[in-house]
Amino acid sequence: MPERGARRGGLAARRGQRWRGPTETRRKRELSAGECRGRPRHRGAEGKGANPLPLRGSLAHGDTWCATLNIHRGEATCYSPRGGSYRSSLGTRCELSCARGYRLVGPSAVQCLPSRHWSGMAYCRQIRCHVLPAVLRGSYVCSAGVQMDSRCDYTCLPGYQLEGDRSRVCMEDGRWSGSEPICVDTEPPKIRCPDSRERIAEPGKLTDSADGIIKRVMLRGPEPGSEFPEGEHVIRYTAHDQAYNRASCKFSVRVQVRRCPVLKPPQNGYLSCTSDGNNYGAACEYLCDGGYERQGTSLRVCQSTQQWTGSQPLCAPMQINVAVNSAASLLDQFHEKRRLLVISAPDPSNRYYKMQISMLQQAACGLDLRHVTTVELVGQPPNEVGRIREHQLSCTSHVPHFNAVLLDKAGADRERYISPISPDELFVFIDTYLLSEREAARRAQSGDPCE
Repeated sequence: MPERGARRGGLAARRGQRWRGPTETRRKRELSAGECRGRPRHRGAEGKGANPLPLRGSLAHGDTWCATLNIHRGEATCYSPRGGSYRSSLGTRCELSCARGYRLVGPSAVQCLPSRHWSGMAYCRQIRCHVLPAVLRGSYVCSAGVQMDSRCDYTCLPGYQLEGDRSRVCMEDGRWSGSEPICVDTEPPKIRCPDSRERIAEPGKLTDSADGIIKRVMLRGPEPGSEFPEGEHVIRYTAHDQAYNRASCKFSVRVQVRRCPVLKPPQNGYLSCTSDGNNYGAACEYLCDGGYERQGTSLRVCQSTQQWTGSQPLCAPMQINVAVNSAASLLDQFHEKRRLLVISAPDPSNRYYKMQISMLQQAACGLDLRHVTTVELVGQPPNEVGRIREHQLSCTSHVPHFNAVLLDKAGADRERYISPISPDELFVFIDTYLLSEREAARRAQSGDPCE
């Protein structure tokens, strides 16, 4: 009996020992016992990193009540009422755990029941994190895929900078450390402007064309293909990429217009010029007011030497031929040149005649400005007198009373007066109804020099 007591003491001393699994000899005996009782050994699913615990009991021989525990990628720490050498006896309680990188699925502790079954089933599943999403304009490389402790390092494409965690690790809870980084475009786009240049405007032009094509940019200045006026122009181009990075450049274009000295209009005449009036290639035509004739060249051109061709002409009073034998021949000399105000009176002492001539003499500037020539026909035969300015007329008209007739430049009778008319009334009528577009434009430009 002392031997039995010693045995019990030895068993008691070994209670609570951690059992790392059956030995090969015991494993074979238990396997044989299970096969004899028709209870096959449980195995984990192949290729899934998990092996369910065979927790359904089987009686192998006297010390075995439940089937032996075997957990793949894990271990069971068992405590038996009969001692440490009894791993599957009735009442044995086993605490289950998994190796690093695996997570227990099922109860963390089981107990051998009177029904010869373990109180539950459990297995070890490999810890895996979800697949990381792709990074726009970047990539990552992982050391062990999605397994625990796998480290994934992020990189970005050239021209992009990583913002956020550069590395993420698959942790024990199946989640990745940190947060998902992004690749930010920090490199500005590249843009190159042409060199600054100076251009000479072509003959007859005040501008030069812009050449070159630049796309997907913001422009401050003339568009490509536009005309640059005279002077210096600064063109700025600013390019933006999708990340709103910016690059800019600028250059200047200086357009030089070769110019001749500004021409002055002749006295009693005016100029009609093309282009800008005095730039290279501009042509200026000299024109005289009605009643004046041009003497000299009619057209001058600005040359590349910045000098005008020819010399300035003069506008001299028109020569009136009074040696004509008909009124029609006399009027033809004024056709499209002057307006005529024909004043007739029975004698020089006529009160209306004297009043009219006095008013017209005081308005000589306004009459000449409006191209009006006064024709006087006074007297009765044989003492009748005809006069234009200082010229005596051979043709006369016989009228019994005062009369004034206004003829336009075409020789048409436009208005008749039987009493003297004031210069202001006459000028209003001419300015309103008889001025050509060119005359009206000149009057608007130069104003009234007679005021």
